[in-house]
Parts: sequence; structure tokens; C-alpha cells
Amino acid sequence: MKNITTLLLVFFSVACIAQKPYKRTLKLMGSRFDITVVAENESIGNKYIDTAVAEITRIEKLISSWDPNSQTSEINRHAGIKAIKVNSELFQLIERAIGISKLTDGAFDISYASMDRIWKFDGSMTEMPSEEKIKTSVSKVGFQNIILDKAKSTVFLKSEGMKIGFGAIGKGYAADKAKDLLISKGVPSGIINASGDMNTWGKQPNGKEWKVAITNPLDKNKMFALLPIINGAVVTSGNYEKYVNFNGKRYTHIIDPRTGYPSSGIISVTVFAPKAELADALATSVFVMGKEAGLDRINQLPKIECIIIDDKGNITRSKNIEIDKL
Repeated sequence: MKNITTLLLVFFSVACIAQKPYKRTLKLMGSRFDITVVAENESIGNKYIDTAVAEITRIEKLISSWDPNSQTSEINRHAGIKAIKVNSELFQLIERAIGISKLTDGAFDISYASMDRIWKFDGSMTEMPSEEKIKTSVSKVGFQNIILDKAKSTVFLKSEGMKIGFGAIGKGYAADKAKDLLISKGVPSGIINASGDMNTWGKQPNGKEWKVAITNPLDKNKMFALLPIINGAVVTSGNYEKYVNFNGKRYTHIIDPRTGYPSSGIISVTVFAPKAELADALATSVFVMGKEAGLDRINQLPKIECIIIDDKGNITRSKNIEIDKL
């Protein structure tokens, strides 16, 4: 019996070592996705990746505000007119988004899609928009005006011209759904990188944890930290590429949906959470809330951590996080 057990253990060990990571890079949801799965061979790995791609494509068709046939577009077209019946998945996503809006005092708001695009971050702006224009730009924004009827599974936008969009949460949600599906199919380990929204499960074939390098926002070609990710998600939002400077102050492309003004003072926020959907939303929210308020909110949430880098290069971290400096 002892010899048989030893043989079984050796066989199991060889089987584990034989597994390799297989990766594919492609464009989905208008963004770059890198999908990595651990599998016995390339054929199985490709099959798993195809499964993930199909799931992400399904999510895009459900939540896209650019696709006129999506339920999201149907909601937007009937803003101020009537409630739209949606399937339970979309209803629950909107319900959770409103929950995050309440949690962040409106710093996160899927009705941001109603904003007038008066800020340009392509180098063409020469002066700040007027205070009146900024105020008007967010006049139709407000998660309080997204009316849900759970019994009927309907969504109603109270104001005509109001819109919802999932730009700050959609990629994370799609990564979560693809990850859950792959796990249900028996995929032991992998990474889904949705343009920086990292979602991992399991371990590398060598038994080591997956690690994520955090970009140094003062030099995007360098990394400043390396962190292990165990069955969780990490999302970084940064303003080191899209911003404008007025009167010596940097304004990022991440705009406060409550005021219409771009956020300032922070150049990078990295959030660690069990789900990419939540990490995605909170990374944007902390940017808008500012360092003190954002850090205070993160420290109140279980299983959520963050790293904040301000425009002076100072690094602030939540109370339970450990960083391996590079």
C-alpha cells in the first residue's frame, strides 16, 4: 500500500508540473484583454480561453451603451418616458452600482454617462470651462434618479436625456464573470487582465502565487512595487496619461460626477478587492473623493486595501497592506 501511495503521489506531482500557462491577447469591449489559463496542453488551454472570450462578449452585448440593441441602450432611450424591463443579471448589476454610489457619497455614479463632455484631454484645451458650463454639464447626473422596481425587474431614469454607462465597472464585471465560468469548468488557475483590471485565481504551475507589478506613476516605464494576488482582483486608476494643467494645477480625466470638476491631488490609486467589479468602482471613487476621505472609506471596508500616490509622489497605503518594494 505504501508503494502504491508513493506512486500515486509521484504521478500527481508530475501531472501538476505538466500543466502550463497559455495566454492570448485580444481586443474586447473596446479594450485590451490578456487572458491566461493554466492547462494540460495548448488545445485545452485554447478551449478555455475561447470560453472566457464568449462570456466577455456576452457581457458586452448586455451592458454596452454603444450597441443600440442592448438593454442598457433601451433604458437610455426611454429616459423620462417609461420604465424598461431587463433581465435579472443587468438589474442586479445596476442595483450593486447604486449601492456603491451610496457607499461613496456619489463619487461613483453610473449616470455619469449623462455628463456633457466639456473637458478635453487631447491637448486642445487652452482654458478652463466656465463655472456655469461645468455646473450645467452634470445637471442630469444623479444615481438617486435611477428608479428600480425589483418585483417587476424594471429600470427607469427619471429625467429626459439621462443616461447610464458601465465604463467604470463593466470591464471588471466581465472579468469576474469570465473567471467564475472558468473555475466552474475546472480551470485550476489563471489571470484575466482587462486593460489593467487584474483578476486571478489559483497559483502558478510552479506553486508560487501570482504577483502583480504596480506601475510607478512618475515613470510609467518603471514599477515601484510587486504584490502577491491570491484569488482576488487589483485595479489601478492613474492620471499620468490624460490630464490638463491650469494655473499650476493638474486636473485628471477622472471627473467628479457630483460637481463636473476633474479630480486633482492624486495621480494613482490601486485597489485590492475580492472582485474586479468592486475594485474597479472603488479605484475611481477614491480618485474623486481625495486621499483622506478615500483612505478613510477603504479602511472601513472588509477585505479591501489600497495604495494611493499623490501628485507630490507621496505613497499612502491602507492599514493592512504590505508592499514588496522593487
